[in-house]
Amino acid sequence: MYDDLTAWQNLMFSAELYHVGRKEREKKANELLRKFELYERRNDKVQGFSKGMKRRLTLAMGVVNSPRLIFLDEPTSGLDVQSNLIIREVISSLVREGVTVFLTTHNIEEANVMCDRVAIINKGNIVAVDTPESLKRTIRSVQSIEVAFDNNSIDHIEELSRLPIINEVHKAGDKFKIFTELPSEVIDALVAYAHFHDLKILSIATPGPSLEDVFVRLTGLQRAGDGIHAID
Repeated sequence: MYDDLTAWQNLMFSAELYHVGRKEREKKANELLRKFELYERRNDKVQGFSKGMKRRLTLAMGVVNSPRLIFLDEPTSGLDVQSNLIIREVISSLVREGVTVFLTTHNIEEANVMCDRVAIINKGNIVAVDTPESLKRTIRSVQSIEVAFDNNSIDHIEELSRLPIINEVHKAGDKFKIFTELPSEVIDALVAYAHFHDLKILSIATPGPSLEDVFVRLTGLQRAGDGIHAID
C-alpha cells in the first residue's frame, strides 16, 4: 500500500499486479470499496487514512483477484470497533462465498466466533485442532460459574479458593470466575458465603467452559489473581 496514492489507485495497482483485466478490476474495486466502507474516500490519498481504514484497504487489495485461499495474520489487532466489525463481516462473507481463510489471532473470542476449526499452538507446536465446541467439550467435566457481588474485592479470590469444592478462582472484569466439578454445590456455597459476609449477589451464571479455558488448560498456563501466568 502506497500512502501517496489514493485508495482507488492502490486497488488498481494491486489488481494489475494480479493480472486482473481492466474492466473486471474496476468492477471489483468498486465492489470492495463499498464492502469495506471506503467508497466515499476512494479518491483521497491513503496518507490521511486512519489505521483502521488502512487495514481495511490492505485487506481489500489482498482479495481484489478473488482468491480461493487467504492467510490473514491478526487482521483486527489494535483496530477501532468499527473497523474490527467491518473486517470480521467481510471475512465471514468471504467464507460464505467458499473462500478458505487461515486466520491467526491472539483474540480467543474472535477465534471462537469466526472459525469453523481452531488450532491451538503452544511453543511452536499445535497441541489441539478441532471445532470450538468440540474443544470446549474436552474440559466439560469442569464447569465454570460467574458471580458478581456488590463488593468485588480481590480478597474474595483467596477466601473462595479455600473451599474444597472449588478448583480455581480468578477475577474476570467485575465478576469472579469459578471452576468446579460440582456446580450445584458451589452455587449453594456462594449463597452461604454472601450471607456470611453480608454481600449481595448481583448476578450468577453457569456459562460452561470457554475457548479461553481450553487454551489455558492445553498450554499449561495458570491464572493467578486477575492475570494469566506461565507455569515453569
